[in-house]
Amino acid sequence: MGPVQIKEDIYWVGALDWDIRDFHGYSTPKGTTYNAYLVMDEKITLFDGVKKHFKDDLLKRISKIVDPRRIDYLVVNHVEPDHSGSIPELVELLGPEKVICSPMGKKTLIDHYQREDWPFHVVETGQELKLGKRTVTFFETRMLHWPDSMMSYLNEDRILISSDAFGEHWATSQRFDDEVDSAELFYHASKYYANILLLYSPLVQKLMAKFAELGISPAMIAPDHGVIWRKDLGGILSAYGKWSRQESSRKALVIYDTMWEATARMAEAIGEGLKEEGVDFRLLNLKYIHRSDVMTDVLDSRAIVMGSPTLNNGMMPAVADMLTYMKGLKPHGKVGAAFGSYGWSGEAVKLISEWMREMNIGMVGDGLRVKYTPTKQDLDKCVELGRQVARAALALEAGKAPA
Repeated sequence: MGPVQIKEDIYWVGALDWDIRDFHGYSTPKGTTYNAYLVMDEKITLFDGVKKHFKDDLLKRISKIVDPRRIDYLVVNHVEPDHSGSIPELVELLGPEKVICSPMGKKTLIDHYQREDWPFHVVETGQELKLGKRTVTFFETRMLHWPDSMMSYLNEDRILISSDAFGEHWATSQRFDDEVDSAELFYHASKYYANILLLYSPLVQKLMAKFAELGISPAMIAPDHGVIWRKDLGGILSAYGKWSRQESSRKALVIYDTMWEATARMAEAIGEGLKEEGVDFRLLNLKYIHRSDVMTDVLDSRAIVMGSPTLNNGMMPAVADMLTYMKGLKPHGKVGAAFGSYGWSGEAVKLISEWMREMNIGMVGDGLRVKYTPTKQDLDKCVELGRQVARAALALEAGKAPA
């Protein structure tokens, strides 16, 4: 696959990673892309690198347009190695006049690659750089999602090279949003947001407000992962607004692991109670569903019910893993409850409740425990717990604080 022209004299020259299946704890069953963009102007400029092992793919695509050694400027929007891993070799090969980055970008590049002799050109928010007939405006986006992150805006073309924002982990031979299935695209985009950007939601809100303040209105958004947005910009910008506000729908998740099916039976009964009160639900058995797919559902769910049998005075490892992962991503505006079966000690429910309270989830009760196999009376209590969680979720929808 060769380079792809996205506008006159502007090309996608990145790399496709069809085989990657895990991105630091995030499942990527359809791979990912490492996008880089070449602008042909008086100063030929490459925006971003690729993961180290894909350097040759990048250079082959560039070579179909221009001799890579003619590149004048190399812009590093983000120093994470999936984008900067190829930078040391690129600097050596290209000999660029400038390596352009944010103040934290320079520090982080030096920390990563121990090369203070590169021709750094540091830019801050609002600074412009002339390429010839084009002007680039730079915006620092600190902690979206690293301290060094920034975006580059091609003013005349109204193209926002958005680094890790507005992306998806999805390898596809198509390069644009209007060439792929929209429902699948927005699923990948929501999964990306839920697992990478959710905890930075307040900063996403500030960034979007800053763009509005400065009159930045892109006609195209070119992220560093996934496809380029050229048609449904309104859709992805609206989605980022909703996700960053952590708006939820009338949906509950019953997330659990089970040992001898007792906790699974409790989960099913809780689901019955949720539905009786008009709240849709999903049962998510952590034996079969990856943590990052669960987080994608957490993004727009109003209620989270977590369950585990007690194992060695604690909870099942998959439940502990899920709670640890979810806590780091800081979902808010949720209600929830804990449940589980036990044999003799029964600590799991108490531990789950403590974790969920630490996440500021509005807890319904102190949790429901069942010894060994649930009786009909026990399952009735589970149904009632589901009803109580549903009522708390509906109260939250009405603007009332959870109990």
